[in-house]
Formats: sequence, C-alpha cells, structure tokens
Amino acid sequence: MQSPLFAHSEQQTQERYAVQNPQMLRVTLEGHDDILARKGAMVAYQGLVEFDGEIQTSGQRRARASTGEGLDLMRCHGQGTVYLANLAQYIHVVEVEQGGLTVDSSYVLALDSSLSHQVVAVDSQYGISGSGKYQLNITGRGKVALMTSGQPLMLQVTPDRYVNADADAIVAWSNGLRVQMQAQTHSSGVWRRRGNTGEGWELSFMGQGYALVQPSELLPPQNAVIGQGLGAQYGMGQQGARGQNQGNVWS
Repeated sequence: MQSPLFAHSEQQTQERYAVQNPQMLRVTLEGHDDILARKGAMVAYQGLVEFDGEIQTSGQRRARASTGEGLDLMRCHGQGTVYLANLAQYIHVVEVEQGGLTVDSSYVLALDSSLSHQVVAVDSQYGISGSGKYQLNITGRGKVALMTSGQPLMLQVTPDRYVNADADAIVAWSNGLRVQMQAQTHSSGVWRRRGNTGEGWELSFMGQGYALVQPSELLPPQNAVIGQGLGAQYGMGQQGARGQNQGNVWS
C-alpha cells in the first residue's frame, strides 16, 4: 500500500520530550521518570505504559473551587512511548529553570512529575477577561509542554524594554517579571469620534525575562459538548471562551 500518509511516520529521537509534529508530542518513559499529562490527552502509546488519575491535594481542590484555575492531570508511568495531543493545538516544550514559569492552566499539555504547581493571584485592582486574575505558578527544574492556538510569538522583556500583551492572548511568562494589569480603552475614550478600539484588558510586563503570546484571543473549547448544537461543538456560548471566563472577574 502506498500513500503520502507514510511520510508522517514516527520520528526517532533520543530526546525524552520530542515534538513529533507541530501538533503532537512524543514522550519516552523509562520506568523511573513519570510525567503528568492533561486528562484524555493520550492519542497513542507503545510499550508497557499505565495511566492513573492524579489525586489533587485538599489545597489544590480548594484553590480550584474558589478560583477556577488548576490542572486535571493523569500520571503516565512505565516503559514505552506516549503520544499526546489536544484539539490539534501547536505544542512547545519549555525548560523550567529555577526562576519558574507562570502559565494559564488551559495551555498546559504535560509536565515532569518533579515540578510543583500552585495557583497564584495576579496583582491588580481589577479582574481581566480571558486569563483571569489567577494563574498557575510552576516551579522546580524540568520540562513542561505548552499548547497554543497557532504559532506563538516569544517576546523578550528587558529593564529598558517592557512588553504589553492582550490579556486574552498571553499564554505564559517567566516568574521574574513584574506584571501589571491595565485597560487599553478607558471611559473617557468611549465617546470620542474614533469610537471603541475593541481592545480590553492588557498585561504589562517589566523586568528581565520573556512572555509567550499566541495569535488568538480565545481559549480552546476544552469543554465543548458534542450533540448540544453547532455552537457547543465549536466552543461558543457557555462552552466557549466567554462562557468559560465568566467567573474570572472580580466582583
């Protein structure tokens, strides 16, 4: 049998985390190095690999209940190869160093089990649409696989060059940065002849580090309900970004 499909065969590599193609991650397990992956993200595996639900601590459950931020994970362990993907999103492997990483949990595909993660609040007087006032702080040493809707942009932040990003487009940033939330359109500008810009909350990053921005201002339809209408299948309505983010503003 011949087909162009055979050009997409398995890529051999010695790397533990390897991007098999832009939208699929290949992880090699050797029996002593478990990984934690998003529940349901396994699309294929080879070898003697087992999958167990990762039990959340009481603190993680409380944080998830009060903030809406957190990770639903499964533990992958054994010897073999696991292939992970989620909604055909683009996958990027990031090395987490001592400084740590702040990320929206919606964009985490997998991470080393040696890494720690906890919910933190972004300091502001207001809440923001999309990323919300809470994020996930990942610390330790290891690797984490992030997902983006489309190919992202990595912006370097230096003391003399700060970066502003739309709050709905930001995926992650290094922990050493100072972060400030602000509104691009203020009340006095609404009545000007130029009209509304359509831009809402943005994050301003200062210090030394980096910020990862995706070419989309919508969260992936993680909880789209098949069979509940066309809107649900495409992540719109209560299953889409607006519905998912209704609890992400301060009251």
